[in-house]
Amino acid sequence: MTRIFSLATIVILLLNSLSGCGVYSASSGRVDENIKRVYVAYLENMTAEPNLGVDISDIIIRAIQIDNTLQVVDEGDADSVISGKVMRYKLREVTTNENLTVNEYQVQIAVVLDFTVRSTGEALFKKQRFTGTGNYVLGDSETDEDSARGEAVEEIVRDILAQVVEDW
Repeated sequence: MTRIFSLATIVILLLNSLSGCGVYSASSGRVDENIKRVYVAYLENMTAEPNLGVDISDIIIRAIQIDNTLQVVDEGDADSVISGKVMRYKLREVTTNENLTVNEYQVQIAVVLDFTVRSTGEALFKKQRFTGTGNYVLGDSETDEDSARGEAVEEIVRDILAQVVEDW
């Protein structure tokens, strides 16, 4: 449970620090009123990582709330729906030492999402793939698999926000 909160905290703090620079702010005039209220469904987890779909969904919800361009609501009140699946969680060997022992790994996460207008069924995007990566070095007290996972999720959430809020 602490891992979930620390991951969410890392991503939210990163988003907060960046939002002051204007990275995530978008003019409300750019938002189609027919999709202003959004429901984010919990992502189906197709990986062996427990709770990954729920964790990423919660972080997407918090990021949309922080951005404040769209309003996150219950499904029955929504104009639009974001849904999808976590398709991949992979640890990839990045570097080895002279003894051919792996000393750096990369966490790779892939999510596939749909963003649909409820009233028309129109897909603003369908089966859009979002990927993120984060690296960690074994024996480095600054990084671990959780921090690399946080980096990967932050990259995914940043790209989702760009697609959902800024690309109309």
